[in-house]
Amino acid sequence: MSLIKRLSRHLPLKVLHLILYAYTAFASAQVKVENDGTVLMPAQTVPVSEYLSPEGKDYLVEHLLGLKNPESFQMVDGVPALIAGYLERQRELFAVSRIDTTIGGVHAIVYAPAAGIAPENSDRILINLHGGGFAGCWLGCAELESLPISALGRIKVVSLDYRQGPEHRFPAASEDVAAAYRELLDTYAPENIGLYGSSAGGMLAAQAVAWLQQHDLPRPGAIALLNAGAAPTGAAFGGDAGYFTMPLGEGRVMPPPQSPPTGIGGGTNGYFADVALDDPLVAPTTDPDLLSQFPPTLILSGTRSYDLSNAVHTHMQLVKQDVPAQLYVWEGMFHGFFYNAEVPESREAFTIINKFFDRWLGGK
Repeated sequence: MSLIKRLSRHLPLKVLHLILYAYTAFASAQVKVENDGTVLMPAQTVPVSEYLSPEGKDYLVEHLLGLKNPESFQMVDGVPALIAGYLERQRELFAVSRIDTTIGGVHAIVYAPAAGIAPENSDRILINLHGGGFAGCWLGCAELESLPISALGRIKVVSLDYRQGPEHRFPAASEDVAAAYRELLDTYAPENIGLYGSSAGGMLAAQAVAWLQQHDLPRPGAIALLNAGAAPTGAAFGGDAGYFTMPLGEGRVMPPPQSPPTGIGGGTNGYFADVALDDPLVAPTTDPDLLSQFPPTLILSGTRSYDLSNAVHTHMQLVKQDVPAQLYVWEGMFHGFFYNAEVPESREAFTIINKFFDRWLGGK
């Protein structure tokens, strides 16, 4: 293209158009389309997005290179090495108190801001459901998702140590959320309870709302699905994102599709073994009537996050049912990007999450 720019200074416009047409035709010929619509694409070179902040660019590079290091996935005290530094920094930045307890028979940590709960939040509480693929990351992911929200929003956050695979099966986690929620209803009005989670925790937040409906419990005031959605999925989160955004954000390619699909992620950790992908208690978007009863919902994703397609589809289905739903997508950001609190994009996410709950809790 730089050659074409140089030629444009010396060639007549008509000749330049012919060159551009030939260039475009050559590029198009490299893309093959099969009769079933499958697109075969050539290898591409994708630079870091120019729309990222300088800190965001450095963060993306650090993330991609870190994922190439096998030691990044080693777990120490429930914290993958890749994100251990972010947790250490969060603990320095966000002053909170911690109470180890059980709620409704479910192990939990209660976080409260050291600066005190804001007056408008005195009767409100948030339930955090940590990420980790329904297979781990307690307590690490729980703290990473709870500390900034509690400290910056000056609100109490309860993070649940819900049951996961491979020891447990669906709907164990949904049952745990419902048990804790039922006990919190003794103290808080349902419209003053918010529910949020990242990745698997975001999926669980949607599944829990469906579970509460089925068991005639009042819906919470608002929920947030962070780097997640509520639509059916096979490997990863499904849709185009697994093939386009996953390589750009994770430095790895999509695993081969299952034939036929047997469960979320193929049931790799056992939690969703033998569960139908279209079960509304797993994927609430498959039941419009159920979805129409959802509370206001916030969905966060990134253009390099492999949950993007699921997030976009979930948002559209909520909008079709007239559910107040907001979708925010960060350019250049990847799955779980807000774990690094030093990056402007993460701070933007914290602000949006807290503003969303402040806007909707209380039945406003």
